Amino acid sequence: MTSHEAAPDGPQPPPGGAPGRAAARVTSRDVARAAGVSQAAVSLVLGDKWRGRVSSGKAEVVRAAARELGYRPNLAARSLRTGRTRTALLVVPALTTEFFARVYTGAARIAADHDFGVVLYPSPEGTGPAPDPFDSASAALDGVIASSMAADALTALRSAGLPLVMLDSDPADRTASAAVNLDIADGVRQLATHLTDLGHRRITHLAADVDSWTFAVRARALTDALADIPGTVLRRQPAALGVDAGLRAAHAALTAPGPRPTALLCDDDIIAAGACKAVRRLGLRIPEDISVTGFDDLALAVAVEPELTTVRLPAEEFGEAGMRALMAVLDGTPADAATLPVALVPRGSTAPPPDSPHNTARPGG
Repeated sequence: MTSHEAAPDGPQPPPGGAPGRAAARVTSRDVARAAGVSQAAVSLVLGDKWRGRVSSGKAEVVRAAARELGYRPNLAARSLRTGRTRTALLVVPALTTEFFARVYTGAARIAADHDFGVVLYPSPEGTGPAPDPFDSASAALDGVIASSMAADALTALRSAGLPLVMLDSDPADRTASAAVNLDIADGVRQLATHLTDLGHRRITHLAADVDSWTFAVRARALTDALADIPGTVLRRQPAALGVDAGLRAAHAALTAPGPRPTALLCDDDIIAAGACKAVRRLGLRIPEDISVTGFDDLALAVAVEPELTTVRLPAEEFGEAGMRALMAVLDGTPADAATLPVALVPRGSTAPPPDSPHNTARPGG
C-alpha cells in the first residue's frame, strides 16, 4: 500500500463462513454493494461530507444499508489516513450535579453520529486552572469543549493549539474557536418578573460565590431587572455551591437586622435546597412566609416539598450544540455563536408575600 492509498478495512473471511469461525466484519465495500453506490459515496456519506456531492436520497439509502448490515468504521485505519484521533475532550468544573452529565449525554450523542468519542474531564480545580490531562493534548485529541469554566482556566489546554468551543462562558473571549451559551440573563429576568408580579419587593439574592462568567451574568441581570420596580430592596448574600452553604446563607439573610426578605432568589437548585432547610428551621413556611426560587431544574427541584420554582436549562441540547460547533470548526466551517432559550418553571415554592391579600395559607408548607 502506498502512502497515498486509503488503509483497507482489513482481510475479511467470506460472508457465511464455516461454523465456529468469527462472523465476517462488514466493510464499506459491503455497504456500497447493498446500497448500489460506489465506495467513495459510502465514505462521503458516513464521513458526513456528502452534501453537494451525493443526493440526499442516496445518502439515506447508504445510511439505511449501514444500519441494516451493522457496519462499523475502522477508526484506527481512518485515524492513520486523516491524521485525526476522532476524540474530543469535554471539560467541566465538577460532577456535583446531573447538569454536566446531561451536557455530556448530548455531546456524546452528536459525537457518535460523526464516529467521534468524548472524554469527560472534571477539572480538579473546579472552575480554576485545568491542567492538561494528557502528556500532550494535541497528540491525543482533535478538539476541546469547555463548559462553565473561568476565563483563564484553560491556559494549559489552549497552549496545545486545539480547536476550543466554550459553553456557558464569556462570548467576548476571542481565543475560543466558537461559543455556545444559554440565555442565562433572560432566565434571571423571568424569575425576577415572576416574583415582582406576585408582589415581592424585599428580595435577597443567594449568589454563588464562584468567580465565573455565568454567575456574574446572573447578578447583573437581577440588578437590572429590579432597578425600575418601585419600592424594591435587593440584597445579596454569597453562598458556596452546596446544600449546607445554602442553609447558612439563607439563615444569615433571614436573621439579618431590618425587615426580613419575602423571597430568596438562589443561583442554583442546590443552594435553594439549603435555603428551604433554613426557612423551616426558623419555624417559617414555604411559600406562605418565604418564597424560594432555584436555577437549573435539577432532579432535586421536584424532590423537595413544596417543589421548587426554577429555571429549566436544556442541558442535553446544550451539549449537542457544543459538539455541533466543534464538528463545524473541525470541518473548516464558521460556527456562529449560539444562544439557547431557557424557561421558567413555576411550582409550589413561590406565592404572594405574607402581607399580600392574595396570600392564601396552605397546609403543610
